[in-house]
Amino acid sequence: MRLVLASRAMAAARHAAKSQRSHLLSSLQASSAPLATSSFTARRMNEYVRHPRFSSTSSLHEPTLFTSPSAFADPIDATSDDALLRSDVRTMGTLLGEAISHHHGADVLQKVERLRSMAKESRTVSSAGEERLAPMAEFVSELTAKELVVISRAFAHFLGVANAAEAHQRCRRLKLDLEREVNEEVSLPVNGAPAPIGALHASKPDSTAGVISRLVYGKDGKSVSKEEIYKSLISQTVEIVLTAHPTQVNRRTLLEKHSRVQKILNEADSLREKSTPYHRQQLDDALRREIASIWQTDEVSRVKPTPQSEAERGTLVLETILWDSLPSFLRKLDATMKWGLGEEYGLPLTASPFKFASWMGGDRDGNPNVTPDVTREVCLTNRIKAAQLLEADVRELMGLISGNPPSVNCQSEAMQKIRMRVGEESRAPYRSYLHPVATKLANTASWAQRELKRVQKKENFDYHMANPEDVYLNEKELLEELLTVHQSLCDTGNTVVANGKLVDVIRKISAFGLTLVPLDVRQESDRHAEALDCITKYLGLGSYSDWDEATRVSWIQTQLQSRRPLIRSGIWREAESESFFTPTAVDTLETFQMISEQYEGSLGAYVISQCTSASDILAVLLLQLDAGVKKPLRVVPLFETLGDLNGAAATMEKLFSIPAYIGSLEGRKQEIMVGYSDSAKDAGRLAASWAQYETQVKLSEVAKKFSVDVVYFHGKGGTVGRGGNPNTFKAILSHAPGTINGQFRVTEQGEMISQNFGYSDRAERVSILSRELAYTCSCSEPTLHHFMPDS
Repeated sequence: MRLVLASRAMAAARHAAKSQRSHLLSSLQASSAPLATSSFTARRMNEYVRHPRFSSTSSLHEPTLFTSPSAFADPIDATSDDALLRSDVRTMGTLLGEAISHHHGADVLQKVERLRSMAKESRTVSSAGEERLAPMAEFVSELTAKELVVISRAFAHFLGVANAAEAHQRCRRLKLDLEREVNEEVSLPVNGAPAPIGALHASKPDSTAGVISRLVYGKDGKSVSKEEIYKSLISQTVEIVLTAHPTQVNRRTLLEKHSRVQKILNEADSLREKSTPYHRQQLDDALRREIASIWQTDEVSRVKPTPQSEAERGTLVLETILWDSLPSFLRKLDATMKWGLGEEYGLPLTASPFKFASWMGGDRDGNPNVTPDVTREVCLTNRIKAAQLLEADVRELMGLISGNPPSVNCQSEAMQKIRMRVGEESRAPYRSYLHPVATKLANTASWAQRELKRVQKKENFDYHMANPEDVYLNEKELLEELLTVHQSLCDTGNTVVANGKLVDVIRKISAFGLTLVPLDVRQESDRHAEALDCITKYLGLGSYSDWDEATRVSWIQTQLQSRRPLIRSGIWREAESESFFTPTAVDTLETFQMISEQYEGSLGAYVISQCTSASDILAVLLLQLDAGVKKPLRVVPLFETLGDLNGAAATMEKLFSIPAYIGSLEGRKQEIMVGYSDSAKDAGRLAASWAQYETQVKLSEVAKKFSVDVVYFHGKGGTVGRGGNPNTFKAILSHAPGTINGQFRVTEQGEMISQNFGYSDRAERVSILSRELAYTCSCSEPTLHHFMPDS
């Protein structure tokens, strides 16, 4: 145990020392334009952030976010890119040191600093690894187990707050880049484009504004028509699917604290130019409280997370960040479209270019803890959260839209509809109209909470007891009511009011619906074959598992055409028949029973892992229909190993040749998932990448042959080995031509969720990158020359 702790302490010390000097600097190289080119930035830096270089014994100096230049005798260049970042990191390091010293004594803090200093010095030694680390090894060998724990935690928490500062620096630079564009301090890549408005980055090739300017005002007269760009923008959909992963080890509590630290740093930026000593002190105290609280917070969960708690942690960014940042981004997108295409080309109110889904609580592949009841619980919890968030928004609207437009000679059908509900005498018709909407949303949350308690108590109940008159079960009803308010405001000369908060709420409903995030269900193909094997044995038809592929496909086709149930619901629990059904088959059949109970929007797709044949896909369709699913979930085969990828085209061609299956495809649209992690493990990254590329080309050719539209679902992780790519935009362009076509799904795993969406400005930037996934490839293929490096 002591050896493990010592090793961790040494590794953390080396990492922290390196972070202070090189890692934090290298993270700032993404932008070629120095911060000092902005007069705004230079003024801030010159006034507030002259700091001494790191000393060899301590990085803990003045604990304030508003350091005066006169406090230091040996200032560094205040115009350097990392000045504000170094200031933030040093301040938080000081506050962390205060907490360590207060709770564990100054001697422990000195040992932390001594180890950090030794790690820093070891980087200048030219000797071999073991020799270089010998002094550190000797030092930590003399520490007690208790000291090792404290020192390891010290470096871990220091790196945590340093990462928070670095994440904020990324947001800070994005804001400053926008300012430089508006102030004409940077040249735009395309001549003739309108002057930037500061909504989205016009100078960046991977931003919507940059893409529009290149396409519309591109060189060589090869521009794309505004109508074509507009149609592509309003018809595309990018869906980000949140998945749990062991790489996310931080507790929700710590994620929230780091988010609050970033908010404090953001507030400090706004106060640096003009503020009072009182306000600066209040902000310093707020940061001190957060750092002190972080130190006393256990950094890892001491109990194994349940699927429900994983789902709760995963949806945190939806509730706290994306709920407001997504409509904010869509406002910027709307303004950018009008800037680049013209006022008549704004984003439609109900357009939903972004969607979110989740596997947390629905992914049961290899996880026996994800039971039908777990999925029920997560679906209900998501409905509760969505209803509560929407109720708060509607009640806010009631206070904002308090006008009483004249009803005399009003020809607005929307206004007449409102008056029919509230009466001609109402002095606040919109408030009166929205009041029952808010009440119904509150009832929806209460109903879902009651149902959740019944599921948790394992009570038998009829899940379809909800009265549509009392609760919202369909987002179209709620959307229609708010669109009526918007139209009536526009008709009565109140467009400026209509386009305020109301537009944001309408767009939230279009993006999140009444379920916040729909769940995908995932299960391996063998489980479905086992369930059908039990059924055929019970029916006296023999063993499904022993049949060859042709026999399986023929039998399933016959069952799909007959529309007659194979077995009665729940028969697997009856004494005289339960011996035919294995426990795993019962779980599978009850999962399909659960699917049949869910209201529209609760679930998204049914993903089949280890999919190798057409019968694997047909089996899921048959089991859904047999369970009485009125609107079957779209069935998504996942091809993940090298063998699966190589055989995918033949599998889908066989499937598309079956009339019963083609008839089940809504809009003749088929979703196919490509696995990146397992294929990379199976064949190596290079061979896997080529196989993925080739497979998508072949699948697209097969789909075209049968007049089927393919939507690709990319199962990528954060690391390169799991399909991740730090250069997202170029990774987008590397996809095979004709494989995106304005529709795209991609997974976001584990710690990448909080890293990419844990802060509003960063979430908006990730949204811009993701949009280009669909957008750049939804335009005609010749337009791609605009995005190549030599253009």
